Formats: sequence, C-alpha cells, structure tokens
Amino acid sequence: MTKIKKKIKVLIIDDSALVRNILTQGLSKDPGIEVVGSAPDVFVGRDKIVRLKPDVLTLDIEMPEMDGIEFLRRLMPQYPIPVVVVSSLTRKGQQTTFDALEAGAVDFVSKPGINLVKGLGSVLMELATKIKIASTVDLSHWKNKRKVYANKTISSNALDESTDKIIAIGSSTGGTEALKRVVTKFPVNMPGVIIVQHMPAGFTKLYADKLNQLCRMEVKEAQNGDRVLQGRILVAPGDYHLRVKRFGGIYKVLCSKDTDNSLHCPSVDVMMDSVAKEVGKNAIGIMLTGMGKDGASGMLNMKKAGAYNIAQDERTSVVYGMPKVAFEYGGVDVVKPLEDIAKEVVRNL
Repeated sequence: MTKIKKKIKVLIIDDSALVRNILTQGLSKDPGIEVVGSAPDVFVGRDKIVRLKPDVLTLDIEMPEMDGIEFLRRLMPQYPIPVVVVSSLTRKGQQTTFDALEAGAVDFVSKPGINLVKGLGSVLMELATKIKIASTVDLSHWKNKRKVYANKTISSNALDESTDKIIAIGSSTGGTEALKRVVTKFPVNMPGVIIVQHMPAGFTKLYADKLNQLCRMEVKEAQNGDRVLQGRILVAPGDYHLRVKRFGGIYKVLCSKDTDNSLHCPSVDVMMDSVAKEVGKNAIGIMLTGMGKDGASGMLNMKKAGAYNIAQDERTSVVYGMPKVAFEYGGVDVVKPLEDIAKEVVRNL
C-alpha cells in the first residue's frame, strides 16, 4: 500500500483580508499544502497556533497592535515554529524583514506591488516552495534563546595590513543566522573574509551593518575596488557578482552586474572561481546552509588550486543543499557542525 504523504499545515497571519484570501486560495491549490486557518493579527494568530498546531506560519510584519517582529521575538523562545515572512520590499519593509530574519524567521517573500494580480502566480509559487523548505527546518536551538552580542575591539591599525590569506564563504537559505554564528567567533586579526549570501539588493547593506555591530572584525557591504584586508569582512552586494583580483601584493574585490548565466546574483560559484584563480592555496573556502548547488563547482576549483575547504554538516544546516552538493562534487576537505567551523578555520590558518 502506498503511504499518503502528509500535507504541510499552514496558518496565515495578515491584517489584510484581501491578502489572507489570496494566500489561502492560492496555497490551497498546492497538493502538498493545507491552509488550516488565517488570522487578522498576532493575538488571534497566537491562539490559533495553540489550537491548530500548524507546521509553518506565513506572517505579515507590519500590523497594528503588535507588529510581526515583536511577535517573533516573543514566540520563538517559547514556541519555535518555521515562519515565512510575506512583506513588501519598501525601504522600511527591507529593514523590518531583515529584523524578522534575525528574530527567527526562516525566509521571506515579497508581496506584489499595488497591482496585486500582476506577478501573483510567481509569488505564490515562490511562497509554496519556501513553505515546503521551512517545514523541514529544525528550530529547536531557538528554545529559551537569549541574544548574545560580541564585544567589538578593533585596534587602530587592524585595517592597515594587507591579507595573505582569504576566507571565502557561501550561503543561502538559513545563512543569515549561520554566518552570524561563524563570523562573530573570528578574532579581530583574522585574514580578510569575503561573503556571498543570496539576498536581494538593499538587504545586504542592512545585514552587513548588523554584523558590524556584532563582530570583532569590521564588516561592510562590498563596493567595487574595496581592498580585502586583515580584520575586514566584505559582503557581496545584492544583484552584483563579487570577484577577487590580485594587484601586485594586494587583493581587491570587483563588483559587477555582468550576465554569466548564473542562477544567482551574487553567485557563490563566481566568487569562488575568482578565489581559485587569484588566491589559490592561500584560501580557505566555507560552504554553509542553502538550497541548490551554487558554489559546488567553484569550491571544487578552489580545492584543485590548493585551498582548504569546509562544509557545514547536515544536522546543523537549515537546508542541506549547497554543502551536500559541494561534498558530492569532491570540493570539500572536511565537514563540520556549525559551532565548530570558526575553530576549524583558525586551526588551518
């Protein structure tokens, strides 16, 4: 007898009756999803979470009474449940969506603009996909969690020195939290770090600024021509590829919007290919949680050039896609749980 696959139970929380209706009807067409209810605010939503026991929430973050951010901060330590934020990508929406990711949301989808019908099909398809991914995420680490901030103690000359080595990190779904847990452990005198995190334009600067508050190293969104320096972390800007280029005894990053048939922009493959070519054996590659295979071929090229490569393990990955494929391609030297990656990097410098 064929076992019937259990549907993913979804609860929709949004103050707009129109949006609730659109999401309910649209998601209900997916045979793998069951919309078990909807709520106009987080107070009704809280009661329905307890009663309906959904597998995943979709959450608007700009709501009256209590916004979605505050709700997440209260919810996650007590009742960790996968949340996909459905929000507008206005400037204010970018900040609040980023805050939601920091508060425990797994992913986000942009609401359609003024014309709700235009592009609605692709939005619903994207949302359904991210709901399915979110349903597999283990959020037990959020239970009783409290914020811990690292002390930032950058010395006055920490950013004056060129870097001999470069640490290249790629990540996607679940990567904002994973990256934070790795780079906040790096000491201030760490070799230069470059990061590609799949994230839209606007969000990367917000993310870099937030990391800069938490890290001992300086963190900034990369700009074309920035030097890769000891004590500095450069985050690839959304919608731009980031490449490393050697100029004599120094490294710089080149940021461009060139079309190279990459599925993602920024692309981990594009970054790591440049590291393989320009940095070679003086590089360390890290592949963190993410869906798909971006970075797998680039990491393999890094290994062929003599780099030492680390991949996050399945247990601690939100989505065991990018690290898994990188390992299958043969580009990974060692697989480590997230909490041990920073230590492994330092040990191999």
